[in-house]
Amino acid sequence: MITVTKGFGLSLYASDIGDAKQMALGDEGTLFVGSQKDGSIYALVDSDSDGQVDKRYVIAKGLEYPEAIAFHKGDLYVANEERVLRFEAIESRLRRPARPREVYSGLPSMEKKHARAMSFGPDGRLYISISSPCNVCESPAPFGSIIAVNVDTGASEQIALGIRTVTGFDWSPTSGQLLFADQGRNWMGDNLPFDEINRVEVVGSHFGFPYLHGKAVVEPAYDKPKNLNISLPEFELPAHVAPTGLHFYRGTQFPKRYQGKLFVAENGSWNRSSKVGYQIVMLNMEDGVIRSRETVVSFLDGEFPVARPYALLTAPDGALFISDDLKGNVYRMYYKGSDAPQEELENE
Repeated sequence: MITVTKGFGLSLYASDIGDAKQMALGDEGTLFVGSQKDGSIYALVDSDSDGQVDKRYVIAKGLEYPEAIAFHKGDLYVANEERVLRFEAIESRLRRPARPREVYSGLPSMEKKHARAMSFGPDGRLYISISSPCNVCESPAPFGSIIAVNVDTGASEQIALGIRTVTGFDWSPTSGQLLFADQGRNWMGDNLPFDEINRVEVVGSHFGFPYLHGKAVVEPAYDKPKNLNISLPEFELPAHVAPTGLHFYRGTQFPKRYQGKLFVAENGSWNRSSKVGYQIVMLNMEDGVIRSRETVVSFLDGEFPVARPYALLTAPDGALFISDDLKGNVYRMYYKGSDAPQEELENE
């Protein structure tokens, strides 16, 4: 059973997309989805606007861990091994994409497996998270950082340091500041350490990994350098919920209390005796400060996860796209009306 909060519905937008990871939305409404395991990038088109995909294309296949994708000014950007590739004018070439061009080659080798994500910032640069390739370690740069790349010149800048596993970040529509979700380390018990929501207030800030987890859990294996200043989390999530997607809702279909709010995809727990996460939550803010979180969709049926939500994206019609890396689905969360009861949907 999938539980959806009162007034909302959930429908299956697309299925059979490998382990659907990150998403990017084209100017003409094409939804691009990266699949890590099968090395493919999919393009999904809802040509009759009925809320379900009726045309799908494989943009590329045989890539190495291409879950990090982004769309900007008509072009699709894909991280493949140590490079970022650009598929130009992609929406006019879905059937036969042109050969991609390399725009950046400074990513670390995927020999050390690590999670990545990409998105273009308000300044026009391509922001890339390069997670640490370990549970807990002092990893060499550029591991454990978020960088910003000028795709025209190749120049890069370190935006955030001391991160562990970041696959979701977005910019506040009000402050313009970058917020990101970071997953805490494993093997410290069921309830420690907390997962994190962080805010970049000063470029180049260090966010603690591996020396400090959450706001107060000191790492026993490594001593913090004496002169290192650590930026503490904006908000602590429960341990092991695994926040993978983070997105400010930019539509107007949802009621006003949801508009502009920060939504988080909690991918769920494997390093825990009982399951937590496997849900979409909304973070409630007061005066720009996160105060609480509330569940809007739960994919956990008792101890059985029926989906693992990975990424979030506002759809052209104001719905919310949710990728699922467990079954390879993309769901569409939409608003039905204030009188609609809370729903429990059977997962097919």
